[in-house]
Amino acid sequence: MPHPNRHSQHSSPLTALSPLDGRYAGKLAPLRSLFSEYGLIRHRLVVEVRWLEQLSRSTAVPEVAQLSETAHATLDRLLADFSEADAEEIKAIETRTNHDVKAVEYFLKDAVATEPELAAISEFIHFACTSEDINNLAYALMLKSARHDLLAPGTDQLIADLSELARTTTDLPMLARTHGQPASPTTLGKEIANVIARLLRARHSLTEVVLFGKMNGAVGNFNAHLAAYPEADWPDISRLFVNSLGIDNQPMTTQIEPHDCIAEFCHALIRLNLIVLDLDRDLWLYISLGYFEQRPTDGEV
Repeated sequence: MPHPNRHSQHSSPLTALSPLDGRYAGKLAPLRSLFSEYGLIRHRLVVEVRWLEQLSRSTAVPEVAQLSETAHATLDRLLADFSEADAEEIKAIETRTNHDVKAVEYFLKDAVATEPELAAISEFIHFACTSEDINNLAYALMLKSARHDLLAPGTDQLIADLSELARTTTDLPMLARTHGQPASPTTLGKEIANVIARLLRARHSLTEVVLFGKMNGAVGNFNAHLAAYPEADWPDISRLFVNSLGIDNQPMTTQIEPHDCIAEFCHALIRLNLIVLDLDRDLWLYISLGYFEQRPTDGEV
């Protein structure tokens, strides 16, 4: 049997290993810029840039002078213009370093090499950081953006659509069932309102999950920071930096931030999805009972 399309170098939904990037790719397209490897690389770069800016704002490292507005604008433009080609360049650097985070650091150094003000402090890019300092904050930023830009608005739209359906069917009678058997009357609007109440609570739980991050070095003790600049208040500098990203500071860590907040985030999302799944199953049952009819679409089977 011939090897299928062995010479093809182009990715497509048909060659995806997962249906998330295959059959359902169109539905998940907004998540790609956040949760793809490109998204992770971009957010790592954000953390590296903002950490350099934090050092420039602090007096802890006298060699890093306060940056001018022009320098800040250059860094902002670097982040705003970050492209897949830039990510590919970082991947190429990684083939030499065999280290993904170090490749981002080298890319940033190269990117500012022609800007004298930034080039002068480029050796302080990634200062005192362990890879997990960069990674944990990158992941927290990814989740924060997904919740703010996609998950919460998407849930709000679903709640709004269901609320409109509930209002228009408030007085539409329907036979309710218990144990699958006919029971007492209800209205369609009331049954939809049940779902809305659950979704509102689940949405609140998701949005209330606190995302934590840390910037405290290889084992969480600021060892490299204190060895270089022992007089600086590194716990406070770290807290200010993490908070500046819109993330809550986690002061007590080992090399890694414990990621309990990611577990909480995922569990809140599971709960939200299970409510939607319940609604899907109820509607399937209503269709099978003849309460609803599926509208036929030409060409569909």
